Parts: sequence; C-alpha cells; structure tokens
Amino acid sequence: MNHAEAAFLPGLELSRILYEEAVRPVLDDALPGLPYAAARIGSGSEVLGFDTARSADHDWGPRLDLFLAPEDLAAHGDAIRRLLADRLPKDIRGWPTHFRAADDPLDPVGHMEATDGPVNHRVSTYDLGAWLTREAGFDAASAEPGVLDWLAMPQQKLAEITGGAVFHDGPGRLTAARARLARYPEQVWRYLLACQWQRISQEEAFVGRCAEVGDELGSAVVAARLVRDLMRLSLLLERRYAPYSKWLGSAFSQLGAAGTLLPSLRGALAATDYAERERHLCAAYEAVATRQNESGLVDPVDPSPRPYHGRPFLVLHAERFARPLAASVTDPELRGLPLTGAVDQWTDNTDLLTGRGGEALRAASAGLLGT
Repeated sequence: MNHAEAAFLPGLELSRILYEEAVRPVLDDALPGLPYAAARIGSGSEVLGFDTARSADHDWGPRLDLFLAPEDLAAHGDAIRRLLADRLPKDIRGWPTHFRAADDPLDPVGHMEATDGPVNHRVSTYDLGAWLTREAGFDAASAEPGVLDWLAMPQQKLAEITGGAVFHDGPGRLTAARARLARYPEQVWRYLLACQWQRISQEEAFVGRCAEVGDELGSAVVAARLVRDLMRLSLLLERRYAPYSKWLGSAFSQLGAAGTLLPSLRGALAATDYAERERHLCAAYEAVATRQNESGLVDPVDPSPRPYHGRPFLVLHAERFARPLAASVTDPELRGLPLTGAVDQWTDNTDLLTGRGGEALRAASAGLLGT
C-alpha cells in the first residue's frame, strides 16, 4: 500500500502499535531484562494530541523514544539501532517505518518512504537525565525542580514532557519525572497567576487610547494581545500548560471556560470599532475574573469593569487581581521577585520556546530576575 492511501491514525496510536507489535518483541528477544522506558514524548503535534492527516507530510509517523540508563545506552544504544534497522517491519498500518533524510535544505526532513533495505527508523535512544536537561534545563528524574527551574521552563516544553504517552517504564524514572512536572506547585502557580493579571493590567487601557487618537489598527492589535493573554490566563487557571501559538487556540477550546468565553473573544477580534471592541473585551474580563474568584485562592474581587481613572475607557483594572495573589505568595524565593513571571510571560520567540535550550533559558531567567 502506498502510504498516501493509508488510513490516518493519530500519531500516538501509531507509536503504540510500533512499540507493542514491533519494537518490544525485538528488545525482549535480543536484550531480555534490559531496563528501559518506551514513550512518545517531546516535540511533535501528536504529543499534544493535535495531529491531523496534514501532519503526515513531514517529521511524523511511526516514531518512538527509548530511555535507558547511561551505562546501558553506552553499551547497547548502537546495537539497538542496528537491530531495529534490520528487524522492524517495513510499515505499520500502511505507514512506512523508513524515513528519508532531506537532500535539499528546503525539503522538510522526515518524509516516510518505502525501502527494500534496512529501515532508517525513528526509534531514538536517550539517557533520560541528559534528555531532560537538554529539553528543560533540569533533570526532573533525579530531584524536584526549584523555583528557578520552574520559571525557566516554557509551558510548551512542560506540555511536551508531560504530554504524549508512556507505553512501558521498567525503571519508573520517566513516570516519576512526568509526575514532578505535571503541574505547577501551588506557590509557583499563585505567582504566575499574579504575573498574568499584571500583564493584562499593563495594556488594557491602550485599546481605548489608540482608538482615541485614530489608530484603529493599533487598538485592534492591542486587543488581540489581550485576547491571547486572557486565553493563556484561562489555561493557567485550569492548571493546563499553554502551548505555543500554533496550538494555543486548540488547547484553549478544550477548557471548561471556553464555551463561555469564545463569543466575547471572537467578538473582540472581529470588532471594527472601539465601542464594540471594548464591549466584548469587558465581557471577557468579567468572565475570567469570575473564574478567578471561583478558584478560592484569595478573597473575591469585584469583577465588574470600571472607567480607567478619569478617561472614557472601560477596563477591569486587572492589577486588582494581581495584588492579592502576589500577597498570598509565601515562598521566600518568589516573594521578592518582580511580577515578570516565567520565561514565556516575558518572551514569545518560537525558536526559544520550542528549541532545546533549557540550560540557556535557566541562565537567562536568573539574569532577568536578578537571582
């Protein structure tokens, strides 16, 4: 079967079949008793559950991640790759296990294609601690993250590490690492919520001020930024990691709050004049503020919009929500920090948030926070 004719399967299901029907039998036969974890985590739309048939055009297919102890990786890593190259089936449910490396730098890497020879497969072997350090800047398989570790890990990376699926974990270290990173500790969560409200407070009045001077485009751009910040705040309130921009709307749509908020957020984006834009934004502010009050983290704050000082703009004055949350933070490392937050609250550079720069991010975060 030409793989273009193969029925689409979600990538995680394809990875599970690859492991259970092809990889596990080879490992059980050739290296019985080898301790390892088998998973599909890390980068890739399938890890977040957002892959579609479109994803199959590159860097998608029957893929698997194997995590071994450092000494086992050194002793068996190359042998595992050779064994699988010789013994894997040529396809899984019609999808080739052979991947072609791109010859043209403009041609996407990772096209699947049929082969009569050894399989250039995508079963990758790693030392778990080294992989975690490379991806996030911290080995969560060995110890609990500290405050700076949390602030330096982009939510996209946290979603990639804790998402996906684990098919086998003999040593249990991958499962333990994922459990440690599954959600922000409460003190970090409170601090990040305060920082997200503070971001909104800094720009909510700009929508009206831009419009007042005739800058409708600028007003719409600021409104769009506020919509994005409200979406990310809603994810944070429901303790879900926000992915980077490609999948932000998809992740938001899965929230319990999405049905209530979507009409207002879409209305703010579609508005062609300030009055309509303000009306929709104020409805969204009030809805998210009400959700914040329902969390019980701090005493309720009046969620109704009000004028911006003496100017004719209606805003939430979101700092009213940031202040009590910040005051509720008791962790001594967090209490002295400015309300600038985690790395993805002060940058949205895609290469930085999705790349393998965990240690660099940790150093940058330390410099920004003055720690």
